[in-house]
Amino acid sequence: AWFRRRFGINNEQALDLFHQTVSLKSVGNLTDFVRSHMLEPFDVGPRITALINHFDDLNRAHEAVLKAKQQLEMLEPIAADFDILYEIQLSVEKLRSCRDALRPWFASLKVDLLDKRLLSLDNDLKRHQAAIERMEEQRGSQQEKERELRRSIAENGGDRIQSIAAEIKNKQEELERRRQRARRYNELACALGEQPAMGEEEFITQRARNKELYKEALDSENLLQNEITEKGVALSRVQNHYDELKAEIRGLKARRSNINEKQVSIRLSMGKSLNISEEEMPFIGELIQVREEEQGWEGAIERLLHGFGLSLLVPDKHYAPVAEFVDETHLKGKLVYFRVRDTGSRELSSLHPDSLVRKLQVKPDSPFCGWIERELSRRFDLACCKTQEQFQRESRAITSAGQIKIPGGQHEKDDRHRLDDRTRYILGWSNAQKIAALEERAGHHERNISALAGDISGLQKKQSSLRDRIETLSKLDEYSSFRDMDWNPLALQIAKLEHEKNGLETASDILKTLALQLTSLEKELKETEEQLDQRKDSRSKTEQKIIATNELKTQVQTLLTNISEETRSLYKDLETMREEASDNLLLTVESCDNGERDMREWLQNKIDAEDRKISRLGEKLTREMTEYRKEWPLETREVDVSLNAGHEYRAMLDKLKADDLPRFEERFKELLNVNTIREVANFQSQINRERETIRDRIARINRSLTEIDYNNGRYISLEAQMNLDADIREFQKELRTCTEGALTGSGDAQYSEAKFLQVKKIIERFRGREEYSDMDRRWTAKVTDVRNWFVFAASERWREDDSEYEHYADSGGKSGGQKEKLAYTVLAASLAYQFGLEWGAVRSRSFRFVVIDEAFGRGSDESAEYGLRLFEKLNLQLLIVTPLQKIHIIEPFVSGVGFVHSNDGRNSVLRNLTIEEYRAEKQRITG
Repeated sequence: AWFRRRFGINNEQALDLFHQTVSLKSVGNLTDFVRSHMLEPFDVGPRITALINHFDDLNRAHEAVLKAKQQLEMLEPIAADFDILYEIQLSVEKLRSCRDALRPWFASLKVDLLDKRLLSLDNDLKRHQAAIERMEEQRGSQQEKERELRRSIAENGGDRIQSIAAEIKNKQEELERRRQRARRYNELACALGEQPAMGEEEFITQRARNKELYKEALDSENLLQNEITEKGVALSRVQNHYDELKAEIRGLKARRSNINEKQVSIRLSMGKSLNISEEEMPFIGELIQVREEEQGWEGAIERLLHGFGLSLLVPDKHYAPVAEFVDETHLKGKLVYFRVRDTGSRELSSLHPDSLVRKLQVKPDSPFCGWIERELSRRFDLACCKTQEQFQRESRAITSAGQIKIPGGQHEKDDRHRLDDRTRYILGWSNAQKIAALEERAGHHERNISALAGDISGLQKKQSSLRDRIETLSKLDEYSSFRDMDWNPLALQIAKLEHEKNGLETASDILKTLALQLTSLEKELKETEEQLDQRKDSRSKTEQKIIATNELKTQVQTLLTNISEETRSLYKDLETMREEASDNLLLTVESCDNGERDMREWLQNKIDAEDRKISRLGEKLTREMTEYRKEWPLETREVDVSLNAGHEYRAMLDKLKADDLPRFEERFKELLNVNTIREVANFQSQINRERETIRDRIARINRSLTEIDYNNGRYISLEAQMNLDADIREFQKELRTCTEGALTGSGDAQYSEAKFLQVKKIIERFRGREEYSDMDRRWTAKVTDVRNWFVFAASERWREDDSEYEHYADSGGKSGGQKEKLAYTVLAASLAYQFGLEWGAVRSRSFRFVVIDEAFGRGSDESAEYGLRLFEKLNLQLLIVTPLQKIHIIEPFVSGVGFVHSNDGRNSVLRNLTIEEYRAEKQRITG
């Protein structure tokens, strides 16, 4: 660099060209010569480094966008499924609320129906009363007329007739009484499915049989009552279990742990009294869970650690008040608690390779973590044995079936509860599976409750039927004598009296007329009295119905006390559901109970179907959340795979949509458009400038070449043509594609992604792809060296009309003299360009030194003289190393010579002579 500065040389290529002239005889490949000796390389290294650095930032931003989109793609189905789950859960809760509201709702419907019935009965009662008053008035008038007719008959000798008539009347009344008893007896017998007795003996036999039937019916009714009582007790027991399960489920849904509600309530009561938070006094089970990959051992571990997991941890600072509270308080349950003095140290004893402790995970962020790990190691370092051989060999061991072995030969297996009964599990900080198991059991209890209620209803119907039969048999027992029902003898007696009476009546026409009038009147009176009796009977029945209806209404109204507004708000929904469940069948007072039972069953079926949907959806969500946590563990460290974690996944989704993804996309677009594509555009602009620089340099060289007569009347011109190499053309196309539309292009994601991939394709090759690094390095050197974008040729042209005489792609195929001549011509133009010489101009401060070795002398005299004349025109300073035989060619062009001679091949002698001294010495020697 110092040498170039001192001699005014602008670039290293000038010195390279200086070295080339020493032994240059031919150009060879013209393109390679021009690229290597006439054009400066463009230093693309910093530009490429800057591009790679910008792209690294862009690539990180792009990966952030892709990551956010992948998370979004996984979170959206989770959030959607949670929305569906919540919707179904709300639907189930509403269905359950509707089911619970069935009894008061049907009671309100029944009250309304009873009110309508009471109104109708009241109207009937008023109609009956009005009719009775009218008939009593009519009967009084008829009775007065009857008395008048009887007086007239008596006055006309009708005493005997009257006496007979009175006797007939008495007998007829008795006959009617017996006939009514017989008719009632027959109705009761038919109700039992028996034929009425036709004689005294048959009546006695039938009566004895009815007593036996009565006793059998009483026994059956007692058995039914016992069965109803047993079913009622069972229903009450199942209902209590169901209520306990629902309370447990509600408690679990309000927290994340699996600890049962009874233990939690003890802690809650203690915490409220002592002002200690639940977090400060955790149950051990809340801080331990079986590792996901060890689920096959979960049942055995849960059984072994059940008591330990239900133990409470009390920090040393709270020990005194807790101990005092426990001692003074009736806890209504069992409580085990540990006083924890030291929570920091985690020094563990060496564990068995198959230790149960290794299958457990202790909540890492708990201050009790160290204490729990020590206690687990001390208490539960049991070998988990997969085979009986190992189990029998180990001193402390457990099998997956729950059999435990401890030192001393003691073995234990507690199968009072199923090993896979998740309702008893207490470990872990996610209770989704326990809630599902409890809800499944609650559903089973709901079905049992419905079945028991149905059984009780059926038994009550049978009991009602039996009671009707008992009542019928009891009424039959009231008929103790067949004579009271035998009306046939009376009918014969009445016929005889009628015959006698008719004989007397025919004796007198007046009497006959009066008798006919009396008979007619008696008939009318009888009809009136019958109608009056019927009306009174109807009135009595109506009054009884009113009393019974009011009593029923009072009973039903007891079900409507303390009904909340929330329950009343469900009545409209229940009405809509009833239309769907019963095809809008007309509801009556009598059908209300059956309607309630049918609708309860319909609602339970709906609840069961929705619960199955919840179960399937819960399993799907668990798989989706597990997959998401597996894919993104860092982002989900604090998020559980729990159906209670829906809001957390929704929060992550909302944050991605509203904040992260837009911010990442904005950052990506900014880096892409502002940094990377702009840097690519600058890189392309620089390369294009270098391309124009090359064209400019070739033009300047050509200006020098036009001053040189290559042949008489002709000159040489260099031609720069675009290289058609596939790699270079593809690279140029890719560069253009990267920057097309950068200023006016779309800002959407598809445009940005397309641009990113276009840039990435180039940058990856600049960086060097794995397994292709050498090939990519060669490719980069090739396509980014703008000199390689051109191929060069020489055109020999006529000065007269600038037409081409001959075209030279390189000097191959030319004669030796032609090659040398072309070489000297191109060399002269190159020297003029690289040394900054101007044709025909003389400058004192410029480097113009050229050394030519013996290769110059091996050429033709004509070529050598041509070259020397070119150098002379450029005012080059020549140092020519050549044998003596070329002196006559060189002599006209040099001002001094140096004669080198070696006598023994070891020591050389140099003699410097001016050209005049050389000529004088030469003349002296030859003269």
